[in-house]
Amino acid sequence: MSLTGALHSAVSALNAQSSALAMIGDNIANSDTTGYKTTSASFQDLVTASSNSKAYSSGGVSVSGIANITQQGLLSATTTATNVAIQGNGFFVVTNSTGAGGTTFYTRNGAFTTDKNGFLVNDGYYLEGYRTDAKGNIVGTGLEPVKTNIAKSNGGATTESSITANLPADAVVNTSTTTTPTDGSSFSSSMTVYDSLGEAHSLNITWTKTASNTWSASFAPATASDGTVTSPTTAAPATTGVYTVTFNSDGSLSTVTPTNATTGEVAPLGITWADGAQASSIALNFGTRNGGTDGLTQLASGGTTPSVTNFKANPDGVSLGTLTSVSISQGGIVEATYSNGKTVPIYKLAVATFTDPNGLVVHTGGMYTSTAESGDAKLQTSGEGDAGVVYGSELESSTTDTTGQFSNMISAQQAYSAASQVVTTVNKMFDTLISAMR
Repeated sequence: MSLTGALHSAVSALNAQSSALAMIGDNIANSDTTGYKTTSASFQDLVTASSNSKAYSSGGVSVSGIANITQQGLLSATTTATNVAIQGNGFFVVTNSTGAGGTTFYTRNGAFTTDKNGFLVNDGYYLEGYRTDAKGNIVGTGLEPVKTNIAKSNGGATTESSITANLPADAVVNTSTTTTPTDGSSFSSSMTVYDSLGEAHSLNITWTKTASNTWSASFAPATASDGTVTSPTTAAPATTGVYTVTFNSDGSLSTVTPTNATTGEVAPLGITWADGAQASSIALNFGTRNGGTDGLTQLASGGTTPSVTNFKANPDGVSLGTLTSVSISQGGIVEATYSNGKTVPIYKLAVATFTDPNGLVVHTGGMYTSTAESGDAKLQTSGEGDAGVVYGSELESSTTDTTGQFSNMISAQQAYSAASQVVTTVNKMFDTLISAMR
């Protein structure tokens, strides 16, 4: 039995080292594969039941592969804006179908590009994320395939505007009863705002000095057919679209009315548009929000003819734009950029973590599926809990260290050669035994 046992042990060593060499070969072959995790050979000795303190019976060796799934690869920058990588724990969530019934997979291979239908895809697997609003807040509870052209166009309505100007203290007080006084007490300015359809409209602002240190600011569309100004939604002023502005004796802003009874802020300007756009509510900041240190002032204009100087309006909102590009920023935010210059978040990527990531089943293309050993996926977002941070325009490199793999290859080769010598030696000993019996 001893010679046969030695032969069996040697053969098991040949098989084990062959398997180890196959793992090394795979590791070297995938040294440039994005997100690849190396497999290490783990050897275990085999002991027979007949072995004891007085007798020895050889058992041999077995080998199994250990997937180093949790090993972090280096992140490298790319020129593709939809490439992503994770620094730390977790996997991207993907599916093999954009419809119902698709199978969920997990991957560290973030080489995603946009297909002809607008989906972010990697070798037939579709990246999944949470739908967000224009401020990046998640608005859905479930994951869905990321479709970059979900909003092919974009227009942002004006919701707020700050206004800066110096109203001439040397203007006369209005004594006219007409709506367009000609006594030098009234002045005009304008600003451009956008409705919910992305249409641009010009608003006229008429400044009229009604008393010492007191002015009225009247807002109206420059073109009457554009729409009508409605009273602010809380505490309507005496005249529709008209605000009363008072100044201190040093020319600094004192008050602007009407105000919101709840917040104390200046009541928003309401506009009903004639083109079918959603009615606007525009928050106006005349400088009262920061103690009057900027915004409106009342100082002498310094000229022979009083005039409004330093006028500047900064309304938000943009015109209609079409989708021009898509990118993924740090934090896993998928952003769409439009021809009007506006960039809007449309999705937030999910990061799946597991109790034992090394228990995942490996599939072709760097894909994994969960098992009872790995535990169920815990879905989080970038940097949340134990999830790693997602970086855009980067890819995770293979974890293969070719120097280390060549060292392992030499060890496997030497062990294989040694085991083959055992087989040769056993063969000679069998020949000697057979010769002795002739």
